[in-house]
Amino acid sequence: MASTASRPAIGLVGLGHMGSAMATRFLDAGYQVYGTSRTRRRAEPLIAKGLRWRDDPRAVTKEAEVVLTSIPDDAALAIVADGIISELDDRKVWTDLSTVSPRASRELAARVADTGARLLDAPVSGSVPQASAGTLTIMVGGDETAYARVEPVLSVLGHPTYVGSNGQGLALKLGINISLAVQVLAVAEGLLLAERSGVDRAVALRVMTASPIGSPMLRAREQLLLDLPDEAWFDIGLMQKDLVLALEAGRALTVPLPTATVADEMLTVARALGYERRDIAAVFEVLNRLLVR
Repeated sequence: MASTASRPAIGLVGLGHMGSAMATRFLDAGYQVYGTSRTRRRAEPLIAKGLRWRDDPRAVTKEAEVVLTSIPDDAALAIVADGIISELDDRKVWTDLSTVSPRASRELAARVADTGARLLDAPVSGSVPQASAGTLTIMVGGDETAYARVEPVLSVLGHPTYVGSNGQGLALKLGINISLAVQVLAVAEGLLLAERSGVDRAVALRVMTASPIGSPMLRAREQLLLDLPDEAWFDIGLMQKDLVLALEAGRALTVPLPTATVADEMLTVARALGYERRDIAAVFEVLNRLLVR
């Protein structure tokens, strides 16, 4: 296991859009980075920059002191978990940056603790541009001593905050993503109302982003609402996955989530119309296609 006193060796499992942006941040900061993903082809640009490819999560974990995972859902996390756990010991910390269910993360943390290592749930808020710029918001749940060890590593990616025990970082992330989905839907509704009233869409959106509702999320997606890109920052399928997790958590905690329910219904419509892999800004197009009877 290679490392320096100030920069532990990083293992990164999951090199999709977000994982690749994170790996680039670590490479540029001088970290030794080992990585793996479902296909090596996507990682070739990172390998050219110095990423050390390994064929599976177990081999990555063997090399690293800090293991990071960026995985789409509970099922995918379960697939990589056994290989990672097989190489963990009390010298290592596994930090999961994925948005998965708090329940699944707590169960996994208990398995990891049996190895002497610790698992932190550290979901991130932000998309590829924020990952590339190192401005992600990172909320961390788990052992506070383990968090202290990885805080400098997470600070390369953005602004980490310790929020409590295992699963609590994820609970907070799901709360944030409720607002993300609802805000995008509400802005799309208002924008369409203005446009159908004869206001130029670009003018309407410029005023909206400059108004009190102009959140950083809305300002960042302004161009996407004007011209939907083929490549999603955060696609509708993943957004709905997070809403479903939030709704499940809400039921377990007897917390009413009425706006999340409405947003979930609209995303179901969006998927039925073929927008599952398009950015969440596509809800504007979805609304535009619906006829009010």
